[in-house]
Amino acid sequence: MKKIAAILGSIMLLICPLNLSAQENDQVLDLNAKSVVLIERNTGEILYQDNSNESLPPASMTKMMTLLLIAEAIDQDKLDLAEMVRISEYAASMGGSQVFLEENEEMSVDDLLKAIAVGSANDASVALAEHLYGSESAFVKAMNEKVGQLDLKHTHFNNTTGLPAKEHYSSAHDMAMIARELLKYDFITDYTSIYEDYLRKGTEDEFWLVNTNRLIKFYPGVDGLKTGFTQEAKYCLTATAEKNDMRLIAVVMGAETPKERNANITRLLDYGFSQFEHHKVYGRHEAVQELDVLKGKKSRIALVTDDAVSIVTKKGGNLDQLEVKVKINENVMAPLKAGEMLGSLMLYWDEELVDEIALISKEAVDRASFWQLMKDSAKHILELGQS
Repeated sequence: MKKIAAILGSIMLLICPLNLSAQENDQVLDLNAKSVVLIERNTGEILYQDNSNESLPPASMTKMMTLLLIAEAIDQDKLDLAEMVRISEYAASMGGSQVFLEENEEMSVDDLLKAIAVGSANDASVALAEHLYGSESAFVKAMNEKVGQLDLKHTHFNNTTGLPAKEHYSSAHDMAMIARELLKYDFITDYTSIYEDYLRKGTEDEFWLVNTNRLIKFYPGVDGLKTGFTQEAKYCLTATAEKNDMRLIAVVMGAETPKERNANITRLLDYGFSQFEHHKVYGRHEAVQELDVLKGKKSRIALVTDDAVSIVTKKGGNLDQLEVKVKINENVMAPLKAGEMLGSLMLYWDEELVDEIALISKEAVDRASFWQLMKDSAKHILELGQS
C-alpha cells in the first residue's frame, strides 16, 4: 500500500471510550463455570471476564469457525445457498449430533447451514467442508489459517465439528473473537435464530430440528450463536443478544449442567445490558470520505468503513470529547478492487489512539482506456487555460 497521507478531516463527538478491557471486573458475578467472557460486538470491548484465556475443549462451539469460513465463501460468491451438495460416505459416518445424512444424498447449502446452526449437525459440517475444500483436513488447515489471521493465541483446531481430538482447543476469549467475526455476516443470525424447523419437509425422511440454544426462545434479543457439549468440555455456549442498539457476546465454557450454563449466560447478558451503553459513530460500510482516482474510468469513489465504528461507555457516565481523524492514501491509481483498503479512520481520546478501522473502496474501478485518458487530459488542459 502507498504511504498514508495527511489528515483530511477531524470530527469532535461527545462520547468517551472506556478501555474497559484493561480494567478489572468491578463486580463479581455469581457464576459457576471454568471460563467466561462478555464483550460488546462492535468495539470488541471486554465488559467482564474470568479465566477467559485458559485453553479448553470448545466442543461444538468449534462450528462457529466452520460457519465463518462458509459465510465468507457465500459472501465472496464462491458458494450459493441454492447449490446442491452430494454427501460423502465419510460425512455420513459422523457420530454425535447429526441429521442422519446418507451417502450420495444431495442437500442444498441452505439446508446444510440450517442443520449446522440449529441442530449442530456434525455430518452437515463435514459435508460442507468437503464441498468447499475437497476434504475436511484441507478445511481444517483453512480454519487454523484464519486463527492466525485473527491473532487468536489460545486456539487450534483438528476437525470441523468439535468432536474430542488431541490438540483441539480454544478459550472463552478466542471464541468471543470468532463470534464477533462471524457476526459481520448478517445472514448468519437468520439461521442461528431459528428455534425449530424441518429438513426434507414433506418426505418420509422428514427431520425435525430444534435449536440446541434454548435461550433463543427464553431470553429476549438472543439470536445465536452456538452450544457445545462433550464429557470433557462439559456444557458450553456462545450466545449473542441485541438490545437498545447494542449487541453483546457472552461465552461460558465448562459448566456442569445446561441449566447452569444458561443461567451464567443470562447473568452475563443482564449485567452487560444494565451497566453499559453503546454509541454509534459510523455503521458498517457507511461512506466517510470521497477519494480521487487517477487513470480510472471513474475519477472519484466513496470510501466506506470496513466495519461498524462505535464506543461503549458505562451507563450514566460523564461523556467527553472523542476525536475522529481520517487518513487516506495519496495518488491512488486504477485499477482498484471493491473492498481495497485505501485509508483508515482513527478514534483518539486524550491524544491516545483507542481504535483504528480500515476505510475501503465501495466499488471496483477499472483502468481507463487510452482514448479516455487522452480525452481527460485534454479536458484538464482546457480547464487550466480557462482559469
